[in-house]
Amino acid sequence: MSESVSFFGSTPFLRSRHPNVASKSNQCSRVKCASLPPKARESRRLFSVSLLFLLSIPKNAVAASIFDKYVKRKKLDPLEAYVPAVILSQLQFKDLGKTLEVDQPQYAACRSILRSGPAASLRVNIRAVAQYASDGGLGKTAFSDVDQCLRALEELDSLLLHASRKDPEASVESMKAKIGIAVDALDSLLQTVPSDVLEQGKSIADAYRIPEDVAPEVSDPEIKQLESIL
Repeated sequence: MSESVSFFGSTPFLRSRHPNVASKSNQCSRVKCASLPPKARESRRLFSVSLLFLLSIPKNAVAASIFDKYVKRKKLDPLEAYVPAVILSQLQFKDLGKTLEVDQPQYAACRSILRSGPAASLRVNIRAVAQYASDGGLGKTAFSDVDQCLRALEELDSLLLHASRKDPEASVESMKAKIGIAVDALDSLLQTVPSDVLEQGKSIADAYRIPEDVAPEVSDPEIKQLESIL
């Protein structure tokens, strides 16, 4: 068992080597405490009680409380800002599934696809969409879709990593199955978006995916703004 080091262990150490010093120190402490006015002693007692109360609260409860307050204070962008990026991420995953169909997939490159382009900010975007759905009374379904999508992508990333290390159990079929789960979860999440916002998001995503050599001149300022972000 490893020894734990306490920052409060210096006093006994000093007392064992220099008993006179320790004794004088204790006497001084008693004198100082006794000389405190009643008001100061009461403030000191209240501080001690408050400290004991804080130490009795679990750390995760304190952290959760602080995080909840931060989330409530954080103002989301309009829903229209998140939907096109979610749609583009979904299309990106579908393209990844087609990439896996070649004879010798480059699994390391496939892993990088999960961390590039619109997919790089997927976690933030889908949680924002789910928050809007929650405000509309669909939070339980929306956040379930978010968890399902992220879990499938994490498992896909693990399969790609094992495949890059020549693990025979990491099959392409299992990878495509995880992609299917993630795509379906995003489909379900997007169903919580109002139809007009969803159609607008699809139009922006389609315009963004047109190849540059055949792309028409972009005049919609929202599309230009999305291109600058992505």
